[in-house]
Amino acid sequence: MENSADQAKDADITRLEYKGKKFTIIGTAHVSKQSAELVEKTIKESQPDTVCVELCEARYNSIKSEKKFEDTDIIKIIKEKQVYLLLSSLILSAFQKKIADRMEVKPGAEMIAAMDAAEECGAETVLADRNLQITLKRAWQSMSFLEKIKIISQLIFSAGSSNEISEEEIERLKQSDVLETLLDEMGKSHPKLKDVLITERDKYLSDKIKNAPGENITAVVGAGHVPGIKKYWNEDIDTQELDYMPPPGKAGKILKWGIPAVIIILICAGFFMGGKATGSQMILVWIALNAIMAGAGAILAFAHPITILTAAVAAPLTSINPMVAAGWVSGLTEALLRKPKVSDLASLSEDVTTLKGFWKNNVTRILLVVVFTNLGSTIGTFAAFPALLKIMG
Repeated sequence: MENSADQAKDADITRLEYKGKKFTIIGTAHVSKQSAELVEKTIKESQPDTVCVELCEARYNSIKSEKKFEDTDIIKIIKEKQVYLLLSSLILSAFQKKIADRMEVKPGAEMIAAMDAAEECGAETVLADRNLQITLKRAWQSMSFLEKIKIISQLIFSAGSSNEISEEEIERLKQSDVLETLLDEMGKSHPKLKDVLITERDKYLSDKIKNAPGENITAVVGAGHVPGIKKYWNEDIDTQELDYMPPPGKAGKILKWGIPAVIIILICAGFFMGGKATGSQMILVWIALNAIMAGAGAILAFAHPITILTAAVAAPLTSINPMVAAGWVSGLTEALLRKPKVSDLASLSEDVTTLKGFWKNNVTRILLVVVFTNLGSTIGTFAAFPALLKIMG
């Protein structure tokens, strides 16, 4: 297998070869005027047979569509347990949009420029990235419930910081040494997330690009992926394995069914060891802790009063039923009471760029109701253990 690489004069362009084919890899900042201009100029000059872009079909449709969120079916999303995936996708999209607005450039402008330039020179366009839903599902599956809450909270409350980022700083982020340092920092706090979002996609992009049709190929990718693409360039990558969705681990299943079982055993033991009074007290404490914490979660999401009551009633029951979560019940209730309007869906991409907008828009409020109710119910469940043991003792 032949392979040679030499760095072009432009620091953002890498030249590679594979089996006699020539590749031009352009590392870009996803919200940079300079990147979009460099992409257009390079493709027109190199006249490639094929242009590979760091997009999957879902992301391609997203950047090409002006109404990408208007077909959102919030009830379907809750029923299919896709709330965390949608919420994380919205937050990441909002963060990028805020920077793009600051830089006065459309998100994905360099990818649009690449596809437009490819069409002009008669080159084939290849969507080289892994399906976004598969990436997000693998990422979420690799994290615990509390890790998911932690990262969503970090993303939401860091939303305002992007206003302080200058275009010069965006351009500096294109340098691989700076970006690699940032990824290393992210890896320290969320190593599993880094592996799925960065490393796996580096492998996927590397394989898709080097096996693209044609003899002269140009690829447009985020600068952070360039070192990884070069690293895995000579390796045989199994993209089917990277597309695979492994089933939940045994530990998760044991925990899912084990906690309700332990709670039921503790309450039964309370009746057996302490009599009716002790058992009844334990049941009341269990109901109170779950109801209060789940209701408090719904309140934090500014839920409808009936939704708050529903969350409080559902939590003590759903906490001992692994097949249903309190957040799903409260989320569906909120969706029925405050069904999102066309205006909510139309303004979704704008509203998610501010904390106020997250709570104001009916779509994101429903998502927050699900998340905060589930979080409250989880806190209530774990708080119940020492309380029940104390009553027994």
